[in-house]
Formats: sequence, C-alpha cells, structure tokens
Amino acid sequence: MVFLDFEQPLESLYEQLEKIQQVGEEGDVDVSEMIRELDTKIRNKRKEIYNNLTGWQKVQLSRHPERPYTLYYIEQMCRKFTELHGDRCMRDDKAIVGGLGSLDGQTVMIIGHQKGVNTKMRQYRNFGMANPEGYRKALRLMKMAERFGFPVVTLIDTPGASPGLEAEEHGQAEAIARNLMEMAQLRVPIVCVVIGEGASGGAIGIGLGDRVYMLEYTWYSVISPESCSSILWRSWDFKEQAAEALKLTADHMFEFGLIDGIIREPVGGAHSAPEEMAKLLKRQIKKAISEVQDMDPDERIEARINKYAAMGVFDVRPSTLEEKDQ
Repeated sequence: MVFLDFEQPLESLYEQLEKIQQVGEEGDVDVSEMIRELDTKIRNKRKEIYNNLTGWQKVQLSRHPERPYTLYYIEQMCRKFTELHGDRCMRDDKAIVGGLGSLDGQTVMIIGHQKGVNTKMRQYRNFGMANPEGYRKALRLMKMAERFGFPVVTLIDTPGASPGLEAEEHGQAEAIARNLMEMAQLRVPIVCVVIGEGASGGAIGIGLGDRVYMLEYTWYSVISPESCSSILWRSWDFKEQAAEALKLTADHMFEFGLIDGIIREPVGGAHSAPEEMAKLLKRQIKKAISEVQDMDPDERIEARINKYAAMGVFDVRPSTLEEKDQ
C-alpha cells in the first residue's frame, strides 16, 4: 500500500497489524482479538482523517498512484468493450482511449484519459496528457456514436493537455475548441465524470455534457495548484494555499453550479475499494443517461447550451455614489 503524507498515522497502524499477524502465523498464537481492535482503530482513524481533508490533500488523493483509471472502470462496468483507435488523420494518441461498451445491455461510447499503471505505461500514455490527435480521436468516436444513436460517456483524468511544441504545431487549441463546439451540438446524451484530475483545457476538451459529475476526491480547475503557486509566488512552496484559493474541489464545483453532482467515494478514496467505486460510478452513469435519453434531441441541445451559457453570469449592482448620481 502507498500512504500519502497525511496518512502517516494509518501507516503506523498497518505496520502494527502486519507484525501482529506475523506473530500469530509464526508462533501459532491466537491474536484475533488484537487484530479486531486494530481493525477498529484503523477504521476510526481513516474516518477521522478523511472527514477533515484540505483542498491540497484532495488534490493529492486524485493523483494517488493506486487510484483506478479509465480502463479499469471500463473493465469493471462493461460486460463487453471494443476499443477503437486513431483519429483517421495522423495517429492514435495513447493518452485517450475510447470505444463501444455495454452497460447492462445498453451500448454506449466510452471515452477517457488513461495515465498508465506503472512508470513504463505512464510514459507510453504520456501521463494522460493528450495531443490534438487524442481530441480528434475522441470527436471521431462521438460523431460515430451520434450516427448510431449511442449515448456518450467521458471519464476525465488529466493534468492537462500535452504542452509540447509538437502539440501546438498540430493545433492543440483548435482541436479542443472544435470538440467544445461539436459536443454542444451532439444529438445524443453526453455524461461526463471527473475521476481524477480535471486540469484546464485538457479536461474540458471531453468535458462538455448534459450531466457532469465529479468523484468526491477529485479536482477541476483552469490551473493546477503548483502552476498557480509558481505564477503568483514564483515558487511551488505555496501550492497548499493555492489549492485553497482556487476552490477546485468537488464541493466547490457543485456549490458554484459548474457540475450536476458529486459521486461519493468509499472511505479512504477510490483506490481503497476500486470495485465498489466502479459499481457506484456505473449506477450514477446509468441514472444520468436515463434522465436525459428520452428528451427531444433539439430540447436536449438547447438545455445543454443554456446550461453552459449561464456559467459565470452574475449581476453587478451600482455603487452608492453611482446611485446618487442617477
């Protein structure tokens, strides 16, 4: 198990548990009572820690190396899945995966970022940072889903779109902008879920939908806490303050009306009970599809556009001085 810095009390308890289990196995001693007591302590300590998480700690959880990624969720949720490759223009971007899957008999097009489960695979997947070819592949699959009337499900988990020179030369901004325009007008239901990191245009490039959800310990922002800290304080040392100031957690996003709901994670995070998390995610996706599937496509598109057009709109009342002048 991998423990984050704020989980150190749990790490010491798990070490004690391991030693007691080892003593019981080697010495043929009944240690069941001690194990039960430690299990209770672990559960209580985990609840105590996870009920008081800061914004930065939630960011850390969203990046946990054992956290489930898109392909894991697809494997758990879909009885059948056929991955589709390539943008039919240049190449197949490994940072975005997608294909046709069966959710309890309903065919859906599932598209998502994939980071990789070890160092070699993370390099292969470019750490989930897609190039323009990835967003064009995603759009190709969405248009295919539209032709056959399949709902679209996107799973978002990226530290941002690929920032390299080659990505800019190949039209990174244009690819993301075109996805937004096309997704706004797609005639089939779109359900988006942030399952990890939701950073900047890399996230929104597949994140415009009729229903948008976030897992409990994820974040969604125009910039990462580290990058924000480096710009404002010229150092990454203030990333904790930046995370709080950005208000990037699921609770904040729901409060601001930028997402439609929060999918609660098992105590300890999605990585502590990945199979349970996959069941919770599948249940919410199916519910969301059922809510919008029977709508007239034109009405659904209008509601989708109005939803995003209303974001960031606010009233500014005139100051006392201006009122006097009037």
